[in-house]
Amino acid sequence: MFACLFTHPLDLAKVRLQTAPKPGDNLIKVAVRLVKNEGVLAAYSGLSASLLRQATYSTARFGVYEELKERMSKDGVQPSGVKLLGASMFAGAVGGLIGNPSDIVNIRMQNDKTLPKEQQRNYKHAIDGLIKITKDEGVSALLKGLGPNLVRGVLMTASQVVSYDLFKSFLVKNFEFDPTTKTTHFTSSLFAGLVATTVCSPADVLKTRIMSSSGSNQSALGILMNAVKTEGVGFMFRGWTPAFIRLGPHTILTFIALEQLRKYRIGM
Repeated sequence: MFACLFTHPLDLAKVRLQTAPKPGDNLIKVAVRLVKNEGVLAAYSGLSASLLRQATYSTARFGVYEELKERMSKDGVQPSGVKLLGASMFAGAVGGLIGNPSDIVNIRMQNDKTLPKEQQRNYKHAIDGLIKITKDEGVSALLKGLGPNLVRGVLMTASQVVSYDLFKSFLVKNFEFDPTTKTTHFTSSLFAGLVATTVCSPADVLKTRIMSSSGSNQSALGILMNAVKTEGVGFMFRGWTPAFIRLGPHTILTFIALEQLRKYRIGM
């Protein structure tokens, strides 16, 4: 949640690039248009929903993964890469399910001002958004885009936490990095952020487009096929730059904080 305070504007830019009807925009254009039309504070539109998402999605996936990894570890020996992969995929699915409602509100609040006035939802905050979605669209609407969100959750957690552990182990074994220093944690998490951004981009774009819409019954496959037809395969990597600029620092801050929590827990 702490990392979210710094990276939210980049997440907002990513969402707007992913939901843009036509390609051609970039991070600079989106930022300039945002400040010009909506003001500087608009960069934090949907912050309450973003914090709620981190409190549900991220807490669940990291918590489940760490618990499973600890249970699989024997005599202080790290589990195999295959076991870590399985644990991370399960943890990602759990996080995706728990965080889906807040994810919908987050995306809609970030993208709201780009819609015509008559289509804007004007959620006051995350809880208001959840209440209005339930009231206007039904409880089932809180699971909109769950399929690609589960895929993204699995891919994100698997690529992020497993690659972090593997990169960290590689640096320690081959380059004699100290596993307890922030330099090791920083380097490992930076590479993990790069891997996660690239692997998750297609599912992330698809998830964003489904969740940003209201009342549409078009399937994920239908949206995917239509986007490929009209925009080309490159649409799957829309918003990659702000996604990496966001996820890189976010991953670094998250894992450094997680390592400190591990030290505190061991110290207890």
